[in-house]
Amino acid sequence: MSDEITLRPVTADDLDLFEREFSGPEGTGPYQWFGFGSPAGLRRQFAETGLLGPDGGVLSVAEAGRTVGRVEWFASTWGRPATSTCWSLAIGLVPAAHGRGIGTQAQRLLAEYLFDHTRAERLQAWTDCANLAEQRALEKAGFVREGVLRSAQWRGGRWHDQVIFSMLRAERSGSEPRR
Repeated sequence: MSDEITLRPVTADDLDLFEREFSGPEGTGPYQWFGFGSPAGLRRQFAETGLLGPDGGVLSVAEAGRTVGRVEWFASTWGRPATSTCWSLAIGLVPAAHGRGIGTQAQRLLAEYLFDHTRAERLQAWTDCANLAEQRALEKAGFVREGVLRSAQWRGGRWHDQVIFSMLRAERSGSEPRR
């Protein structure tokens, strides 16, 4: 893995890459293929907000300046939104970037970014129970496995169990004591 993994705002060229790489099961992989969809919504949102807003966002993952994927975050709740909102994280890397530690570093960087620039207390991510590589990446990035969400995701004609992970503000590396 390159030491030059960075996150940056999405560009129009990145949208072309995302469309090309993530429009079919070959690019998304078996755990993120939910069927074909129109890229128009993502392009419209990019034109309106640059994919960055108060309810979530998308950043490009770059290795030595070259885009190799994206990370996303969106609001989730465990109760009333006014008091129980946290960020849920997602990642998509081009197939050539798999297995090299890029996902671990990108998710660590996104966690740092969200703790530095939002009031988040909790971040969470989940993945298919069979996706051992992503489970390892989340743990290496500092997330803690919390448990299994049974039949939580519909994909490929059946329900799939998901493993949920979280990171609390006080658990991030180099964090200051809670006030």
